[in-house]
Amino acid sequence: MSAPTTVDPAPAAARPSVRRTAKEPRHTTPARFDTALGWSDRPGLGMALRILLCLLALAVFAAPFLTIISGAFDENARGSVLSFYPHHATLTNMRVAGDRGIWDYFTNSLVIAGGGLLLQLTVSVLAAYALARHRFRGQALVMTLFMLTMMLPEEVIAIPLSLVLGDVPVVGIDLKGTAFGVILPVGAWGFSVMLLAEFMREIPTEIEEAARIDGVGEFRMLWQIVLPLCKPALGVAGVLGFIMIWDQYLLPLIAAKDPTDYTVTVALSVLRNDPEIGSGVVLAGSVIALVPSLVVYLLLQRSLVSGIAAGATKG
Repeated sequence: MSAPTTVDPAPAAARPSVRRTAKEPRHTTPARFDTALGWSDRPGLGMALRILLCLLALAVFAAPFLTIISGAFDENARGSVLSFYPHHATLTNMRVAGDRGIWDYFTNSLVIAGGGLLLQLTVSVLAAYALARHRFRGQALVMTLFMLTMMLPEEVIAIPLSLVLGDVPVVGIDLKGTAFGVILPVGAWGFSVMLLAEFMREIPTEIEEAARIDGVGEFRMLWQIVLPLCKPALGVAGVLGFIMIWDQYLLPLIAAKDPTDYTVTVALSVLRNDPEIGSGVVLAGSVIALVPSLVVYLLLQRSLVSGIAAGATKG
């Protein structure tokens, strides 16, 4: 007669597992920085050399920026001398720059940059959607025309553009002296079209097919499905597009009829050539001109970084 079988009253989940309870040494990798320079946390000559290179790069990029800020608030500012803090702090430079109309030029720049960026993103999104999600005759020609906006330097098209702005074909309107004279020429930028088109091509066709089965139209497809998936690319296009428009110099100059139509970039050149003011006033105007670009970058830096990272890992 066989011996009775004993059953363990403890459930299987409560039984100790040898694999779980075994104490095995865990090998952990020490924290370190992975960079293009091959950063290592071990002290030595290589680490010292890399720190020196980083400090040198920081000095090259940060020194001019600090000199501009300190000179803007220094009574005896000299633009040709490096200075990291104002020796005689004052707000006179800002006041004189304001008396010279810097805030009016600043307002002109904000209107042009805001309107130009809105038009540029609208044109870029619509053009990129058509180029990426549809096929039609002459598609390569359309893309080439957008690329020409990046290939031709401003100096080449300055005179023809001035003639066109003075008498727009077909409608016969003079756009010189208006904000539209600067906004319309920057409305199409090949870089934004190319960037958004490449992102839209990566969207799986299954998503679009499923949406069309549910009766989604073209505009709703673009607004509710495609654009939310392209937020990183929109951030990159927004930051770089704003900086491109804000830094325009030749276009506002040829589109202006009166000095009151100048933007802040053109006004800085006027202030620099004025013998009655010093370098401190020009540096104060430069600080004012730097603020919008920094604000836009800080607001969209997460989208900018994620968009660049996404573009680098595609394929």
